[in-house]
Amino acid sequence: MARKKRIRKNEGGFQHSNHEILGGKSKVFRVPNSGDVWQFQMWIPEEKKYLRKSLRTKDLETAKSRAEELYLQTYSDVSSGRKIFGMTLQGLVDEYLKWREDDVSLGNITKGRHGTMQSQLKHLVSMKGGVTKIGELDRNSCYEYEVWRVKTFPKTKKVTIRNEQATINAMMKYGYRNGYSHLESFDFRKMVIKGKDIGRRDTFSLEEYDRLVRYMRTYVSKRACPDETERLERMMVRDAILIASNTMLRVGELWNLKWKDIVDIETVFDEDEKQMSLVTINVRPEIAKTRKGRVVPVRGGEYVERLRARSTHTAPEDYIFCGIGKPTKTRTIFWYDHWNVLMNAIDIGDYKERQITWYSLRHFGITCRIRAKVLLSDIAKLAGTSTAHVESTYGHWDQEMLRGASMKNFTLSANGIAYKD
Repeated sequence: MARKKRIRKNEGGFQHSNHEILGGKSKVFRVPNSGDVWQFQMWIPEEKKYLRKSLRTKDLETAKSRAEELYLQTYSDVSSGRKIFGMTLQGLVDEYLKWREDDVSLGNITKGRHGTMQSQLKHLVSMKGGVTKIGELDRNSCYEYEVWRVKTFPKTKKVTIRNEQATINAMMKYGYRNGYSHLESFDFRKMVIKGKDIGRRDTFSLEEYDRLVRYMRTYVSKRACPDETERLERMMVRDAILIASNTMLRVGELWNLKWKDIVDIETVFDEDEKQMSLVTINVRPEIAKTRKGRVVPVRGGEYVERLRARSTHTAPEDYIFCGIGKPTKTRTIFWYDHWNVLMNAIDIGDYKERQITWYSLRHFGITCRIRAKVLLSDIAKLAGTSTAHVESTYGHWDQEMLRGASMKNFTLSANGIAYKD
């Protein structure tokens, strides 16, 4: 037999056991609904409201001490023009995101970064409620944010949570600076992030990438795609994949390239006298993740030339990857729709779990340069990152590379140790 749900009895909200603080400027008291826990109350004349908070203690002396601190802090906030009740959490989020739009216009952050912040702050609103007043929050209101995130979304990585907390406190500093909040930041439970907690995007094995390249020949064939417009789209996707893996560009850099950014394409010969095509690309600061521009000669010039030969919009200000017959940039969903089809076609069914995305092409390109024994410092310059980042993030030696390293020979002479490949 199901147990009857217990109905909680409302003990009432009338105040008793009142004690004045600081000569009557505030007070501590109890109410039946809160049992023996002391409450705090003070009048905010500027907003014509009472501020009331739980002091989270049953000891009177502790309650008095906390009440004095809370009064002095609140009085200081009000004196400096900060509003205690005036704004909801959702209102602060909206104001902050609107303010950060100026950073997008100024080129301080990318549009993608702004979208990431919007997504991060949605979790805070989900946790605390958008209608929650900023004045009702205290430093410990989000202390268990990590616990809540993991319970709500069990697969959330610690690094992701840490980045969200940083964005949340950046917003709170903005709110404090502009008088929307009496809090400058939240306190969060201490996080312990180990090496295994740092999520890394996986990349293709050599065999998987070979399957992808081979399948794309079928993917763009007239037999597989008789519709000419769709076929041109598929050919653009193929060239984008080949350009991405050869140039090591980030996804945002790749899709925001304009024809004016192609400085030069030249035919050269490598150390084995094999012909290859180098393309010199000007990665403008406004499209670079680090906001530092770079001009780099990289592989893949033949694919850029092939793409230009098919394009109808090749003016300097036209995007390299625009809609077929259109001057506008292709939408992100277009790229991922094709990506999903390709990954399933080459039997990488776990590509989502492995985080095999468009970004993995950059990862693959960098690991190929590592396999080719290019100096990490040179790879860093080409990829627009630091040597340390290349070493820690991309230097995943596979078994074949480890085997090769173990097989290197050396001889001992009067001049020291001489290595042989």
